[in-house]
Amino acid sequence: MLVNHSKLKTLLVLHVLLMVYSVSGIFSKLASQQDFFSWQFVACYAAILGLLGLYAIGWQQIIKRLPLTTAFANRAVAVVWGIIWGVVFFGETVTVGKIAGAALVICGVALFAKADGEDARGKGELVDG
Repeated sequence: MLVNHSKLKTLLVLHVLLMVYSVSGIFSKLASQQDFFSWQFVACYAAILGLLGLYAIGWQQIIKRLPLTTAFANRAVAVVWGIIWGVVFFGETVTVGKIAGAALVICGVALFAKADGEDARGKGELVDG
């Protein structure tokens, strides 16, 4: 199977960007644990705004390079990052339901990517080797 390296690189950047986006959730939870308008609260919200600003700029670049349906389908992977960050930073428990949900999300993204690749191959879009 021929792979378009430019599209693969764009998808990799998208997933890094989604990881950055999901980190804003960490700061949101940390902010909720602070006194309102304390310096820690303000610092957490400044971090959230910075990360979301970076994400917004990156998202605009991604949707210039990928079909919108592909980009939005991959956004679901942020759920998986949320589970990972919950465990790593907040000691949350990973349940069977969370694993099943994450597996469904990953399978859905993979199925969509496969269908998207077959559609593009039918149109002759995957030509770079």
